[in-house]
Amino acid sequence: MSVLPRGRSIRGLLAGACTVAVLLPGAVLAEGKSVTIGLTADPSHLYPLAGEELSSNIMYYHLYDPLVKRSADLSFGPGLAESWEVVDDTTWRFKLREGVTFHNGNALTADDVVFTVEHARKSIRPDLVANIASATAIDDLTVELKTPQPYAVLAMDLAELLILDREYTSATGDEQMDLKPVGTGPYKLGEWIKEEKLVLEAFDGYWAGKAGIDTVTFRPITNPATRTAALLTGEVDVIQDLAVRDVERVKRDGDFKVLTRPSLLNVVLAMDTRSKSPTIDLDKNPLTDQRVREAIARSIDVDAINKIVMNGLATPSDQYVPSSHIGYVDGASFREMYPHDVEKGLALMAEAGFADGFTMTLDATNNRYVNDAQIAQALASMLAKIKVDLKLNIMPKSNFWGYIRVPTEQSSFIMSGWDVPSGDAGSMYGALFYSRDKKEGYGQVNRGSYSNPEVDALIDKADSTSKIEERDGYLQQATKILLKDIPMVPVHYEQDIYAVRNGVTLEPRVDKFLWAYEMDVN
Repeated sequence: MSVLPRGRSIRGLLAGACTVAVLLPGAVLAEGKSVTIGLTADPSHLYPLAGEELSSNIMYYHLYDPLVKRSADLSFGPGLAESWEVVDDTTWRFKLREGVTFHNGNALTADDVVFTVEHARKSIRPDLVANIASATAIDDLTVELKTPQPYAVLAMDLAELLILDREYTSATGDEQMDLKPVGTGPYKLGEWIKEEKLVLEAFDGYWAGKAGIDTVTFRPITNPATRTAALLTGEVDVIQDLAVRDVERVKRDGDFKVLTRPSLLNVVLAMDTRSKSPTIDLDKNPLTDQRVREAIARSIDVDAINKIVMNGLATPSDQYVPSSHIGYVDGASFREMYPHDVEKGLALMAEAGFADGFTMTLDATNNRYVNDAQIAQALASMLAKIKVDLKLNIMPKSNFWGYIRVPTEQSSFIMSGWDVPSGDAGSMYGALFYSRDKKEGYGQVNRGSYSNPEVDALIDKADSTSKIEERDGYLQQATKILLKDIPMVPVHYEQDIYAVRNGVTLEPRVDKFLWAYEMDVN
């Protein structure tokens, strides 16, 4: 799967690192426009340091801005920073826009950026600033960031760090920031009735021009059939994740359009590699043996899942990131290394000493990924053929993230998803595959407790070079080891499917964000 020309987003960003021009024109205001959007779930948070999942991320980027902005095609450009320069291998200097205000009228200054960096370090998202050694305000509109070593992709990382108002956040407190968010984003919070609706109002003082849509209402509609019905009856104007079974039905209705694009979201299966695993009915954890992990990989028929469960609207994944990304290895394919082969899987189980199989539990969601519960059921049938009795622990997204949060002692096998909108495998590898509790900001979602010193060393090398080509080489080496070790089975990339009423202008983004600032209605 190729979403972008290889490395475009990173190389394009770094090519303009020393002098960056303003890219975002002001939006044209059309009085009284509104849109109602049906999401798959209510956001868990409105405070960007409280957690990460898609519904919350969508809201964060309406309410807040980063220094560096990621466009719909994953290219990068100015956000709250109008320009930046690389002073030396470990020093970056960012010039903030003049006249930017928060929703409460406070002016954006370099002190707010410094506060955000230090506050993130103490939050549950230290990964956001893991490669920032220090932040210093040079003057009101200039901030200097130092990295602990040369780090080629700092500007890309900053697209994930949303800037807080120092004065307001300190006074309000983290717990209240979900209910009283204040940022510099194009929208401010109007009303949030949890599990019913969230209303955003256009911010008159937005630095890039007031949004063209004045009022945006998000409605959480977890049931796919109910979401489709809400669209067809006019209750909502846009729905996210149109059910694959409803695609042709909606297409036949002349009042609506179906919009699709390949997604970056890779559905993956993480395996617990601790010596004793909580849901496995044996004293020794079979998943510590690579042969068992390979047997599981070979038992999974991704083509059948795509055809039967996904109606052909998915792309089987051959690595952990798409071919557009830094760290992808040309010519390497997980599917070719471990093709669907039940007999080979049984032989590997026997060779590893588990001919009689074992029982374990799969933790999965029923409202986060397209047909996630049905995928879990299909996996149970497939693993049964290699004598793995897979019990299903299916739960709503709202319960799932807390249940599997690292450190956890209750999961053996987890189905989740991961996307890398930065275009660089390093952020994923550092989070998912770096040894836990070894380095601050790394391994924070290593849910399988995978640990390989070679992989750790390669990630360290990638994160300590100022040269993109070197970084790419180190991450490719890590990819080859990961494909051999199989700490995680990649299943498929989802196809993003939206349905909109006629009169709504929406261009699906590569990162799956529904950003009303880029939409229009008539």
